[in-house]
Amino acid sequence: MTDRLKSRARPTRRQSFTTKYSDLMAEGYSRRTVLKGLLAGTALATSGLGFSRAAAASNSPSSLTFPELSRVTDKTDHWPEGYSRQILLKWGDKLFPDSPAFDIASLDGAAAEKQFGYNNDFTAFLSLPQGSESNDHGLLVVNHEYASPYLMFPGMTDEDYREKLTDAQIRAVAASTGISVVEVKKIGTEWQVITDGQYNRRVHMGTEMRLSGPAAGDDRLKTSIDPTGTIVFGSISNCSGGITPWGTMLSGEEGGMDIFAGDYTTLPDQDLVEREGWDEDENDGYALGRVDARLKFENEPNEWLKFDWVVEIDPFDPAAKPVKRTALGRFTHEGAQVAVAPDGRVVLYMGDDDDFEYLYKFVTSKPWNPTDRAANKDLLDEGTLYTARFDADGKLSWLPLVQGQGPLTPENGFSTQADVVLRTRMAADLLGATPMDAPEGFVPHPKTGRVYIAMTENEDRLPAGEGDAGEQVNVANPRAPNPDGHILELTPPGAPDAPDHAATDYTWDAFILCGDPTDPASHALCHPETSANGWFTDPDNLSVDPAGRLWVTTDGPPDAGFNDALYVADTEGDGKALSKLFYSPPVGSEVCSPAFTPDGKTMFLSIQHPGELRLEDGEDSTSIADAGTNWPDFIDGQGPRPSLVVISKDDGGVIGS
Repeated sequence: MTDRLKSRARPTRRQSFTTKYSDLMAEGYSRRTVLKGLLAGTALATSGLGFSRAAAASNSPSSLTFPELSRVTDKTDHWPEGYSRQILLKWGDKLFPDSPAFDIASLDGAAAEKQFGYNNDFTAFLSLPQGSESNDHGLLVVNHEYASPYLMFPGMTDEDYREKLTDAQIRAVAASTGISVVEVKKIGTEWQVITDGQYNRRVHMGTEMRLSGPAAGDDRLKTSIDPTGTIVFGSISNCSGGITPWGTMLSGEEGGMDIFAGDYTTLPDQDLVEREGWDEDENDGYALGRVDARLKFENEPNEWLKFDWVVEIDPFDPAAKPVKRTALGRFTHEGAQVAVAPDGRVVLYMGDDDDFEYLYKFVTSKPWNPTDRAANKDLLDEGTLYTARFDADGKLSWLPLVQGQGPLTPENGFSTQADVVLRTRMAADLLGATPMDAPEGFVPHPKTGRVYIAMTENEDRLPAGEGDAGEQVNVANPRAPNPDGHILELTPPGAPDAPDHAATDYTWDAFILCGDPTDPASHALCHPETSANGWFTDPDNLSVDPAGRLWVTTDGPPDAGFNDALYVADTEGDGKALSKLFYSPPVGSEVCSPAFTPDGKTMFLSIQHPGELRLEDGEDSTSIADAGTNWPDFIDGQGPRPSLVVISKDDGGVIGS
């Protein structure tokens, strides 16, 4: 999800869809039979794309039997009848036997390095012992994307916190981002944190990491504290991620510009700076330059290039140094979800979470070794990086980003593969990749082989014939503007029996075009039996549960008048794409990264930035005093605490069924 340090507000929604979807269909989009099998007996609205409700059956075709929530916006969270919710971890909770108790008055960097971090995002459950399918004992690996100092420390506002933060508080902010690894165990009916777990770990801005792959050792990564160009301290803006077949975590860095101070116009590669889309209001979000000189452009002009990579972390070896894998490219990584090709090669799917950016995948050169974990240690350093082009005939082509191939030549500024991975966006520009509407969640379906990708929204998408060609509607992003987002379904050859995720030619289709299906102006496409509570906008994280259903979190619906929340839909059968509202967090919150135990009977959810909106009017909170909630502690004068919750069914059954 996009970093929201300063504001969640988005531009005014424009509803002038001057390019009709029917026009795109006439140009070839008709092959994308949106929500296959569901158009029989229904009709596309002549004014847009709303499904007719006339054919709705009396009995729901969905496999989801929980009582759907009604939309609600208040200070606390809500879940379905027949389910229970436990708050397992809160920002500042102890992770080690010697961790100090949470105390905002004395919080500093040393304390925060031993506590659960802030604004948790990507979450995964890894069974213990390693390699087992235990449902009651495991590791939680959790990203902490960013911090909101004005909601952490009393007496500050979103306008003055940079000046008011003490050095100790700045260090606490830095230490509250990064990654947490923590052992958890179900004892009776409750899950507990094992603070003396042998794998417990915090990764933060002080953690030493290794740079590997094509850019490692490049002159552009050399600094005064690292003349080799192979070492970096810290990871930040850790958004979504993935888990490799050998059990390591991949953490996507998204938006490293927030931590740097100074004049970015002094940096050497201004073409790259411009392609990053920086502006002066996005610098120095945490005042870290005051306590860490390397984070000032004038001191270390190469340091910024050591961020916005994918970081590989071994949760089962706390002594293992994290590695930033430069072969995977440098851009605003939403995450890195993993699949395995029939020949054993490993494939990573990645989205670049900005308007008009691209989809990527990386295919390893060698297969992974399931019998020798150590043999996979550097597997992600060798392989091919691709970007995606969508065609109107339903084809999807993966275009190799390889130096010397096509336009990636020295004449165009690409003399080495290091040039390609350091300037990934610019390389994809030259190859003619399809500009997308802020691609975020990416998940391969382990049973069908299909791959789902969420486009969160793009208010700046233009009708055909207006603006630059890359900003105009295209077959995969057909609405101009697109304030509601959509989900696409990609199918590699061989699916479902032997999906070849390493192939370069896929087919694609639409899964949902988000928005209100009763409003023709939204041009939404969803299942005809979607309820007034079940439709959603701004899809973000995607997860597939053990039963094969798609879980969707959202990132932005306050613009639509209701909370961000968690929805779920079948991916096959008559209930395909029939989404239902399952969980609603406190006002101002975002639900992140549904994760499940192997039996599907326990769900872990990260609740990010609670209280970031005011309850009374839905506008941005400016301080603890006007935060929409101080969930989950509800202590007067204390800010809200991002938390990780556990949801289970009261009868012990599978979540959602």
